Amino acid sequence: MIAGPNNPSRTAIVVGSGFGGLSLAIRLQAAGIATTLVEKRDKPGGRAYVYEDQGFVFDAGPTVITDPSALEELFAVSGAKLSDYVTLLPVSPFYRLCWEDGYAFDYVNDQAELDRQIRAKNPKDVEGYRRFLDYSRAVFEEGYLKLGTVPFLHFRDMVRAGPALMKLQAWRSVYSRVAGFIEDEQLRQALSFHSLLVGGNPFATSSIYALIHALEREWGVWFPKGGTGALIAGMVRLFRDKGGTLELNAEAERIEVEDGRASGVVLKDGRRFAADLVASNADVVHTYATLLSGTARGEKEARRLKAKRFSMSLFVLYFGLSRHQAHLQHHTVLFGARYRELISEIFKGPELSADFSLYLHSPCATDPSLAPEEAGSYYVLSPVPHLGNARIDWEAEGPRYRERIFDYLEAHHMPNLRRDLVTHRIFTPFDFRDELNAHVGSAFSLDPVLTQSAWFRAHNRDDEIPNLYFVGAGTHPGAGVPGVVGSAKATAGLILGDG
Repeated sequence: MIAGPNNPSRTAIVVGSGFGGLSLAIRLQAAGIATTLVEKRDKPGGRAYVYEDQGFVFDAGPTVITDPSALEELFAVSGAKLSDYVTLLPVSPFYRLCWEDGYAFDYVNDQAELDRQIRAKNPKDVEGYRRFLDYSRAVFEEGYLKLGTVPFLHFRDMVRAGPALMKLQAWRSVYSRVAGFIEDEQLRQALSFHSLLVGGNPFATSSIYALIHALEREWGVWFPKGGTGALIAGMVRLFRDKGGTLELNAEAERIEVEDGRASGVVLKDGRRFAADLVASNADVVHTYATLLSGTARGEKEARRLKAKRFSMSLFVLYFGLSRHQAHLQHHTVLFGARYRELISEIFKGPELSADFSLYLHSPCATDPSLAPEEAGSYYVLSPVPHLGNARIDWEAEGPRYRERIFDYLEAHHMPNLRRDLVTHRIFTPFDFRDELNAHVGSAFSLDPVLTQSAWFRAHNRDDEIPNLYFVGAGTHPGAGVPGVVGSAKATAGLILGDG
């Protein structure tokens, strides 16, 4: 019997409605697998949650869309057009990068303008940047276009990819490779910070992640009209249009395993959903340690994963101002006085640093509808150590850290911030742990070092439970919107091939 939208012969449960879970659910439903998506929270989106307060709309998490083609393909496999569900708006500059000495660099998709800015900083680095861009494009071709949606289930898959990765010196760090092309320290920072966007330390993360630069140059940086939440809403609508079922306020308590196979999901409210296959977009450690607790497989794999390195956490501060600060760009990266030393403390702890680097999001620069008229919605995030590396009491430290960040922003970038402040809220490593079930409050799951990438990462299909699958930041290819959307394509390919 051939499965189709009106004749589903297989059923699936997907736990978690983040970008990865939603993308997988859409692909399965479009392929004729009757799919139910269960979500713990009252809204879909996972890390891409939305807060609304007094007319202000705050995207909770991802705000940078860098590969619209992956989203267009996702809608196309469902017989739909992305543009019929959501409008993507171009963002330029991609980022404004600011340092405490007053230097600023606008990262744009304009070679002549980039050359002008680089020449003004250090003429020798104009040619060095061209060579770095060539390298970044080579890594993009090999690491993203060829391998980004290919599951690594066996070590031989890693062996096959080995020669290309070695040729690209994948064992070296992002910063090391950038420094091989660029002399100026601030330009080195400008070209190496990208790995932080997927939870990676630029001084430790594989240089494969230098591909992010080429990815942005290839397709640009985009923002959904109405915010990232509008993209999630469009994906939910597509899923439902194809006949999929979304259950909100539906927290999974356990994945049932019978005779070595996943047989369904039991919720904390007692409901049980039987299925032919189960996929988890939940945190990988949470899935094994909690959802599969009591099983030999769950306990064994949880121990193995907990021994790995995890990405840093984040402190996020959302706030609305009665007056929009129009001098700010959509995305601003604020480098602190230290770079290498601060990043080391962020990834290793054991304490909260006295200084910080920040990412400031000002979406009303692109879409004024996210705040009341003449007002502005913002969020600022600070990378901080995860709870396993720094035992910080965020209940006490959170309000103090908020005030330190407000002081800094008001003094350096956002005059009259406190005078115009209408509303604010914080999201700490405790919230990553408790709201998102993230192990040690990590914001991006496993640290994307080479020895925790591809085959070394949690696999898209469990090695022992043949109908249990994974999608999202903890599995291949990793964190970030393109990464988790790519993981959904890889996992869906396995599921359809296993059918």
